[in-house]
Amino acid sequence: MATTKEEPVDYSLSNPDTLTKYKTAAQISEKILAEVSKLVVAGEKIVDICQQGDKLLEAELEKVYRGKKITKGFSHPTTISPAAFVTPYTPLTTDEKEASVVLEAGEPVKIQLGAQIDGFGSIVCNTVLAQPKGEADGVISGRSADLILATHYANELMLRLMLPPGLLASGTDEEKAKAASAKPPTQSKITSLLEKVAQSYDCNLVESTTSWLFERNEIEGKKKIVISPGESAKGEGSPEIGEVWGVETGVSLGSGKVKQFEQRTTLHRRTTQTYALKRPSSRKILSEVQKKFGTFPFSLRQLEDERDAKTGVIECVRGNVFRQYEVVGDKDNSPVARLLTTIAITKNGITKLGAPPALDLTKYQTDKNITDEEILKILAQPLSRNTGKSKNKKKKTKAAKKPAVAKEESDEESSDEE
Repeated sequence: MATTKEEPVDYSLSNPDTLTKYKTAAQISEKILAEVSKLVVAGEKIVDICQQGDKLLEAELEKVYRGKKITKGFSHPTTISPAAFVTPYTPLTTDEKEASVVLEAGEPVKIQLGAQIDGFGSIVCNTVLAQPKGEADGVISGRSADLILATHYANELMLRLMLPPGLLASGTDEEKAKAASAKPPTQSKITSLLEKVAQSYDCNLVESTTSWLFERNEIEGKKKIVISPGESAKGEGSPEIGEVWGVETGVSLGSGKVKQFEQRTTLHRRTTQTYALKRPSSRKILSEVQKKFGTFPFSLRQLEDERDAKTGVIECVRGNVFRQYEVVGDKDNSPVARLLTTIAITKNGITKLGAPPALDLTKYQTDKNITDEEILKILAQPLSRNTGKSKNKKKKTKAAKKPAVAKEESDEESSDEE
């Protein structure tokens, strides 16, 4: 009896279903990011915000792809990293000291979270300043404004440096071919340009900030770009058409050098390694993680029994079944800001799949600005080709004393399709 051979599923961006799943995950991520941002208020407990964010994300995931045999869940749990923290932070309710930590007024708080549909994950991170309860956001000035603006413009520059050479070139065929034959910027060149942006605001890049190639069920793919690399940190590869990336920028009011903090490591992800676990608690949490999170990051507080998880995770990490994400912060304990955007690179340029909200530049006042002509020229470039399908363009307002950057939020005009 003849058997029909199953066609392999196309998981690339050329399959419209892939892009739809990425976009659905991104819409959920952006929606919950906005909701969690409202919870970032001085005096609120970090652990409470993390838990609430996860509940909101789960509720939103319930509404999509109902009744279909498609995995869906977290691509990243809700994490709330206070002032000097660099990496995502998510304390446990059973660690009394950490569970009691509250946000301080005015500190820059990094919110990171993400959803995944069928293994296609979108992760977003934004930095917001914790406001006193009951107070609306006012105009921000001083060093807080410098930090937020430096991070914003470093991010805008980084996104444009992700464009493959010649992708949006115009002119004659010869001019387009010449542009396309150019080599992509080296990772040291990217660091150099971003450092100039940060230093324009008397800030520094955060050491070893890494952007990763995203793949199905994988947020740390075969390529990575490492900004301001520390010892033994090294990037690999350049962005290409048809890829999805998690693009990250980090800026510090201090030196940007990092150190490991004393807080418990609670963020992990499953590796593809196998190991004969001996402890029942270890085997129990491995089974739970495989069912709930696959190979995406998770917090120990998301597991059924936090106390069991704290015990069982030790053997899982020792056996390399789990990878742990250390809690890292600024070496000088200086305030840090981070942004993370999930992008798709298509023949029409860059589409922001999941991104922090556009910054209202009128709310930030500083006497500093960017004067470097090379950087201003790059910032003036669009992120995507206008295909005539764009939505109504939002009116842009420019704040005084900011770089005159045309199209700095040109993702508003991004085309949605390849």
